[in-house]
Amino acid sequence: MSREFKYKQAILVRADLGMSRGKVAAQAAHAAVSAAEECRRLKPEWLEAWLSEGQKKVVLRVDGEDELRRFYEEARRMGLPASIIEDAGLTEIPPGTLTACGIGPAPSEILDKLTGKLKLL
Repeated sequence: MSREFKYKQAILVRADLGMSRGKVAAQAAHAAVSAAEECRRLKPEWLEAWLSEGQKKVVLRVDGEDELRRFYEEARRMGLPASIIEDAGLTEIPPGTLTACGIGPAPSEILDKLTGKLKLL
């Protein structure tokens, strides 16, 4: 049975860093929570709708820091809640490395215009 979600969140993760699966999971979680908190501030009605629908998320790959920054900046220009994650450098990668970006929750049709061509991680 197919279910339609009017809202979703996109998590963009850098594929060029060689992070372990656990590290990727942690960075994606940081991005999801941070972007949801940003949504609470900017568009609380989007957050509530997304939470009530079941919190749909898609995890997508980007090739490097420049691409990650471009998507983050474009999301902000579009008025979407977005958060970029900078690693503390305590485990696998140097401090200050940008690892992931959370965008949304936002209406799926708006988010798809921005991230629809990216591939799943």
